[in-house]
Amino acid sequence: MSSHKEETKRKTVRDIIRQKGQEPIVCLTAYSAPIARMADAHADLVLVGDSLGMVLYGLDSTVGVTMEMMIAHGRAVVKATRTALVTVDMPFGSYQESPAQAFHNAALIMKETGAGAVKLEGGTEMAETVSFLTSRGIPVMGHIGLQPQSVHAAGGYRVTGRDDTERAKLEHDARAIAESGAFGIVLECIDPDLAGSVTRSVAVPTIGIGASAECDGQILVTEDMVGLSGHKVPKFVKQYANVGGAIEKAMKAYADEVRARAFPGEEHIYKSDRKDQKMRIVKSGS
Repeated sequence: MSSHKEETKRKTVRDIIRQKGQEPIVCLTAYSAPIARMADAHADLVLVGDSLGMVLYGLDSTVGVTMEMMIAHGRAVVKATRTALVTVDMPFGSYQESPAQAFHNAALIMKETGAGAVKLEGGTEMAETVSFLTSRGIPVMGHIGLQPQSVHAAGGYRVTGRDDTERAKLEHDARAIAESGAFGIVLECIDPDLAGSVTRSVAVPTIGIGASAECDGQILVTEDMVGLSGHKVPKFVKQYANVGGAIEKAMKAYADEVRARAFPGEEHIYKSDRKDQKMRIVKSGS
């Protein structure tokens, strides 16, 4: 027996799957409540990506991100959203050891955050794990191509799928992950022709990042897109705004006014009427 209360309908994995071939899927990252609230108004899926390690914590890669980080930020994003499907990245080392380890940590993420799905990186080698999770009620999004958690083993950040060997492997990876029950697959930094071929060959949506408009949807790191990342962004990122520049300008104006004693001004101070204050004191003591 269950009880239901009226609330805004949040997208589910089934909604995302139904968009394949019908409507492009809009995905954005969010790590905090303010960004999540804004993304929720426009995105079908909001990803709490482990890229938060670099964007928020200044790490060199995603490898140092912990379960505690993902749960804390995931919880904030879920609470701040109402309609988007929130998906949380499983951090490096939390799922690679065994399907049982992956289930324990994925279940913990979902229980602690209220997220609707998790995302993990890997191709054919992770197919058994994806199947293990999905058969036990945990929705999974896959991630192939450039895999940031494995960037050291891969020899750096680069476009994948440009030679026949890599192309065949990625096609096999995509099919294996889709057939294992994933509801979607992120294709990162994959040759455009291959991205189109993979998208047409699998029954679930593909979400591109540096993989062309041939994918069923797109995702960008929000901070990269709005000029808040603090570093040079990859070629595949389009900057739609320079929020970072606006913030810096505001900070400089504030600092200049503080040093000139122009802030706070009269309009920013709380004034008290001493006569009224005295009367209140006398009355309260009488």
